[in-house]
Amino acid sequence: MKPVGEVEFANGVAAQSASGAYGKARINAGIVGHASMLLGGDARAVLEAEIKAGNGRFKGIRHSSAWDGDPAVAGMYASRPKGLLLDETFRKGFACLAPLGLTFDAWMFHPQIDELTDLAKKFPNQKIILDHCGGFVGIGGYKTKREENFARWKASIKELAKCDNVVVKLGGLAMSLPGFGFELRDRPPTSEELAKAWKPHIDVCIEAFGVKRGMFESNFPPDKGSCSYQVLWNTFKRLSASCSEDEKTWLFSRTAAQTYTLTL
Repeated sequence: MKPVGEVEFANGVAAQSASGAYGKARINAGIVGHASMLLGGDARAVLEAEIKAGNGRFKGIRHSSAWDGDPAVAGMYASRPKGLLLDETFRKGFACLAPLGLTFDAWMFHPQIDELTDLAKKFPNQKIILDHCGGFVGIGGYKTKREENFARWKASIKELAKCDNVVVKLGGLAMSLPGFGFELRDRPPTSEELAKAWKPHIDVCIEAFGVKRGMFESNFPPDKGSCSYQVLWNTFKRLSASCSEDEKTWLFSRTAAQTYTLTL
């Protein structure tokens, strides 16, 4: 039940923001929390408590399933069990989400995307959000096989995109995980440099999912290792420069609003 307290705290911040005393922005208007799906059917009680604590703002959960056999990649995620999304008990907990109208944010490494595809096909009525462009890995043992890994990641993305119940968050590429190395430089990159490096990944995702199932995302504070918040969003503006105004609206706000049922 520990995540329930986190939702309660976030909702308290949202209530203060909604008072109007701190400006027009509605902070925490939508809250994505956590609940362990390994509770199986017992996860429903946690989710119901979070819905109550969120006072209409609780939209769903985020659950990391990131795992890799390479310690240089796994890092802080090494405690995640292998094949979590395929686990029968996990799926019993997962089955509690859709009846309550809740979303599921999925964070993993790109070799695991196919496991999410299997999950999405088994639960076609569950709204799923793929975080960080699918967690492309370019460090550790993956560093010397970049082209091979990109091809595998692209194929997995295209297959997952066939599931209409999945949308993708376009971002997370400023982390060290993709192996661009910007965090190692003496001077941070410009938005032009980031746009050039990220374009192949962003283009693949938008082509596969379309603008109505894609949304730009910040991933702060992890992204801060490579760039500032302003530079990040300027990068997204550059990456979408060739899009129409309507397409930009989907990428920057409308997809997120529809996915998380937010009123703009």
